[in-house]
Amino acid sequence: MNISFENPDKVNGLLTLTVEEADYKENVEKTLKDYRKKANIPGFRPGMVPMGLIKKQFGTSVKMDAINKLVGEQIYKYVQDNKIQMLGEPLPSEKQEAQDLEKEAPYTFMFDIAVAPEFKIELNGKNKIDYYNITVDDKLVDRQVEMFASRSGSYEKAETFEGNDLLKGDMRELDEQGNTLEGGVTVEGASLMPSYIKVDDQKKLFDGAKLGDIITFNPRKAYPDNDSEVSSLLNVDRSKVAEHTGDFSFQVTDIQRYKSHEVNQELFDQVFGKDAVKSEEEFRGKIAEGVKAQLVTDSDYKFILDVRAYCEKKVGELTYPEALLKRVMLNNNKDKGQEFVEKNFARSIKELTWHLIKEQLVAAYNIKVEDADVKEAARETARVQFAQYGMNNAPEDYVNSYADEMLKKRENVDGFVDRAIDRKLIAALKGAVKLNEIEISLDDFNKMMEEAEK
Repeated sequence: MNISFENPDKVNGLLTLTVEEADYKENVEKTLKDYRKKANIPGFRPGMVPMGLIKKQFGTSVKMDAINKLVGEQIYKYVQDNKIQMLGEPLPSEKQEAQDLEKEAPYTFMFDIAVAPEFKIELNGKNKIDYYNITVDDKLVDRQVEMFASRSGSYEKAETFEGNDLLKGDMRELDEQGNTLEGGVTVEGASLMPSYIKVDDQKKLFDGAKLGDIITFNPRKAYPDNDSEVSSLLNVDRSKVAEHTGDFSFQVTDIQRYKSHEVNQELFDQVFGKDAVKSEEEFRGKIAEGVKAQLVTDSDYKFILDVRAYCEKKVGELTYPEALLKRVMLNNNKDKGQEFVEKNFARSIKELTWHLIKEQLVAAYNIKVEDADVKEAARETARVQFAQYGMNNAPEDYVNSYADEMLKKRENVDGFVDRAIDRKLIAALKGAVKLNEIEISLDDFNKMMEEAEK
């Protein structure tokens, strides 16, 4: 086999392969012999079918498969051996002439290959990049204490409605004269939170309501754009909601007020485990430690975004084989068409540039990811998800089990590999560049991130 590669403008490559009969003959003959052993053709015993018949029936397709496999293997071997940084998949060249595999070899195959632009990026102590240290102040700890107390709270009975109380009562549909509608909807023990009512004049009807009071309101007017809410409240099918546009009476039978848990030893044990902390001061200190660790993750995320912006500016605009990359993109999104390619191409190039920059940085710092790193990335995700449900001290066997389940799904693994690479790269860069450290409150940090996303 003869292979040649043309790359005059450094980014548009043309790979030409000339396949001789000797390159595939042995594999074709071996495959046809296997076919002969297994062929079940009427009139012939197994393994005794004439080879001529086997060749006539299967010869062309076997030869095509052998050539396609050979060409694919040789393309990737050549690319690897010659250290060509190929972008996407090779595509049959527009210069390719039709090959008639019924005729004798040689056959010539031509492929267009998109080659990454050449550039060099280095980061060291001469490069100054912002790093935001998010401060853990009393106000932030107070919010966390309130959150834990609220999550562990409970409802208690009240005599008069206020704020976010939950009302329970009996509902009855009324006629135009304000009397109970015969055959109308009746719901006993209906639950209602007036604070969720969208229309003020309907919401105010419940102000100061006491046990036994009867309030007349209109569910359809209270939730004008939410038939699902009305359907649930009236206990009727959503398709029937439009049939109930009048007023209803609501006789209050119970008022439930949510009360946050007291900040005491019971709450400490619920949040951090039995006797892990013994006082409110220790409780707040433990919260501050946890928050600080979480905020480092946020700071690191902002840092890698700033590293990206810094590197993109330093590298400048790169030259890509745009026409060829659009063909590659279209080939990978055949169901979405050319319009999708044109709409998303610029963003795709921006992501590709960062990918190439990141590859160089990973190589420069000799970053390698082991199975243990991927597992730890999955464990970190598990801890965050448990924390979202108030389990800040989830047992390690829970964390490990949940991480193992996530790692069983192939679509998750690539994300954890990327996360593990990012963690190691961030650590390396924080030690390599000069950090311009900036103290910032969480509120200001979040505001900055929101502005950046606009």
